[in-house]
Amino acid sequence: MRILFVVLFLTTGLSLQANPVSALSLRYDKPATYFEESLVIGNGNLGAVIYGGNDEERISLNDITLWTGEPDTAVFTPDAHTYIREIRQLLFAEKYKEANELNRKVQGHYSQNYQPLGTLSMRNLSAGGEVTGYMRCLDLETATVRIDCSTGQGETRREAFASAPDSVIVYRWRSQNGETVNRSIRFHSMLETQTQACVMDDAKGESSKFYRVLRHDRGPTGHSGELCIDGYCSYTSMPSYVNRGQKTHSSDPNRGIHFRTLIRVVTDGVVEAPYTDELRVKDARELTLYITNVSSFNGAHRNPVGVGREYQQSAVARIDSAAAKGFDLLLSRHLDDYQKLFSRLSIDLGTTDAELAAKPTDRQLRLYSEPGAEANPDLEELYFQYGRYLLIASSRTPNVPANLQGLWNEYITPPWSSNYTANINVEENYWPALTGNLAEADESLTGFIAQLPATGQASARAYYGVQEGWNLGHNTDIWAMTCPVGMQQGDPSWACWTMGGAWLATHLWEHYAFTMDRSFLEESFPVLKGAADFCMGWLVEKDGFLLTAPGTSPENKYKLADGYEGSVLYGATADIAIIRECLTDALLAAQVLNFDRSYQNRLQQTIDRLLPYRIGVKGNLQEWYHDWEDQDPCHRHQSHLFGLFPGHQITPDKTPELAKACAKTLEIKGDNTTGWSTGWRVNLYARLRDGEAAYRIYHRLLSYVTPDDYQGPDRVHRGGTYPNFFDAHPPFQIDGNFGGTAGVMEMLVQSSLVDGVELLPALPRAWKAAGSLRGVRVRGGFEVSFSWRDGLITALSVKSLRADKARLQLRQGKRSWSVSLKPGAERKLL
Repeated sequence: MRILFVVLFLTTGLSLQANPVSALSLRYDKPATYFEESLVIGNGNLGAVIYGGNDEERISLNDITLWTGEPDTAVFTPDAHTYIREIRQLLFAEKYKEANELNRKVQGHYSQNYQPLGTLSMRNLSAGGEVTGYMRCLDLETATVRIDCSTGQGETRREAFASAPDSVIVYRWRSQNGETVNRSIRFHSMLETQTQACVMDDAKGESSKFYRVLRHDRGPTGHSGELCIDGYCSYTSMPSYVNRGQKTHSSDPNRGIHFRTLIRVVTDGVVEAPYTDELRVKDARELTLYITNVSSFNGAHRNPVGVGREYQQSAVARIDSAAAKGFDLLLSRHLDDYQKLFSRLSIDLGTTDAELAAKPTDRQLRLYSEPGAEANPDLEELYFQYGRYLLIASSRTPNVPANLQGLWNEYITPPWSSNYTANINVEENYWPALTGNLAEADESLTGFIAQLPATGQASARAYYGVQEGWNLGHNTDIWAMTCPVGMQQGDPSWACWTMGGAWLATHLWEHYAFTMDRSFLEESFPVLKGAADFCMGWLVEKDGFLLTAPGTSPENKYKLADGYEGSVLYGATADIAIIRECLTDALLAAQVLNFDRSYQNRLQQTIDRLLPYRIGVKGNLQEWYHDWEDQDPCHRHQSHLFGLFPGHQITPDKTPELAKACAKTLEIKGDNTTGWSTGWRVNLYARLRDGEAAYRIYHRLLSYVTPDDYQGPDRVHRGGTYPNFFDAHPPFQIDGNFGGTAGVMEMLVQSSLVDGVELLPALPRAWKAAGSLRGVRVRGGFEVSFSWRDGLITALSVKSLRADKARLQLRQGKRSWSVSLKPGAERKLL
């Protein structure tokens, strides 16, 4: 249960601690050394990674639109489709090795790389005293970072937030009791940049020539200065795992995404600019930084130089406006904006012992990971809400969704390019968006999906010979790249996958199912229809059924009786499951919109002829067309279980034998897997209504993992959770955070447009005594709030978010409720 309190281990007598932090906070008693210990903030466009150092504060900065590359206009291998017929012939002749190798011909170029903006450092110019009473926290209720500490000279407080209304990051450093702030402020970027530092003396009312060029007026208070950084990204790059040790980026000042970063310093002290890339603040009691960045990215299909966004004066206008408002007004506007989103949903899973709850978050996580650990429902709630916080922070830019690392990346060639991996990862990022009452965040993804057909149509024709519709392979990037990756050298197990577009298209129907926004469905239907059209053009007939050939089951491999280990086959279960979901969604959308009856008939006839699910000799859901062994029986991917979750084809009620086979599959795979896969398994077990297994996996997801670069004797390197709650794949991938948050909601509530809402479908014993979930969104366009005690619903209310009158059915076990609501109405049922 959450209350406001001052944490016991932080009580130091600091007068600056008059404002308590929320108990819904990540709290630490020392600065971060590693990225995986840092605290992150973001406004959906700009992000900051804050370390909280004393002698040197380090802040890594990101802009979600900062990528290498240019619009994807050329087909890498235009004749790739000519190999499809021969690959099929080889597969149907059971010549899998030959088909596997030939499928490499059906590969295009790699995605581009998401880029770090740079690092802001504030180095102490004074003799540092002994630091006591250190406290560093991220308050999820306010989306603010706070750092308090004291030395022999006095006390300081640092506060930071990322404002969406004003498009800036704000960082304030205040001191009292005699200590002054004396800092060197510098910015370093691994990108091509030029930096200019300048100072303005308010007392004289003079500004430098540089300021006049930028049309800056006098600073709002005291002395002020600014770092102006102009730069650009490479126009092309390769992933870190290709051509290792060789040059991976190519740059040209006339190509690629350009940007301007402005860092405005406002203080009551003295600002100097001893060098072109450094500001120095001396004898200050208060120091405020206003940070912004604007890039020339202007959409997936527009050249960022030729028809790029105006970014230089836009950055100036942003920083001037923010500095004129000042810290307090910006904070007020930030809180009003953020809390309207975050506060929609609350959760209570029980009460943690006060002594345990007072410990720093990383220590709580360590204790939670030990065998026989004390119950800590507050930590479980915190992790759950942290996922919602991360989604708000990284998904508010139109048509640019959260990537593999959400928003926060420090590498110029990040792991897996920090791209959009479409065989699970980008989809998992958005599993908690709609249920978690954050439909606005989901719009970044749905807007991006709408960009894909422009390139996806060319990919469908060039790589697969399909003339209708569009598709997407394994990866995509900010340029809406759709071709299969690999450059004819990638392992087909991951490079030759074809179902990314079909999977992503199902999110369009899901968005409608939760919002019941007919205008959205009308706008999105051509995209969903295009994905369905590709699927129907890609299917072939064998043994009386429609199936895919060639196909793969993402990143997994089969093992044949002769020892051959391959990935390319016909009739992959994952392919068919995704196609079935995509075609069904297209059919439902066509029915809602009363679209062409003959097209509806074509969809239904295709669905009816799809290869059915089959159960293997071990009782598992069969992944391959034939009942082959897996190369790795415990493989992290479980793509053939798509129909159970996130799909809606397998349920314990309607398909009990298939549900039992899914459970057997999970049993064979075991619990030891990576972060994102663990998050997925929480949802799978929840759909099976196995609350104990779902909770066991959720508990495992919160297993403590040491930072990647840490080499101490107690190093832990596995899937789980880093000290700052980031998901450990390892390395960091944000999808596990989002999968875990979605999984908790799936344990507590499940919904269907046909069957209504089921409450507490997978409630574990650990949460059975008492709890509540308020503001959760369900399919049909409703918001539900409920409480329980001893596993039974004790309070229940429903709010309609629809534009029309509608009825909703709810149930828990044998109990049921029915309610009819007018638009915007709310009704208490229990």
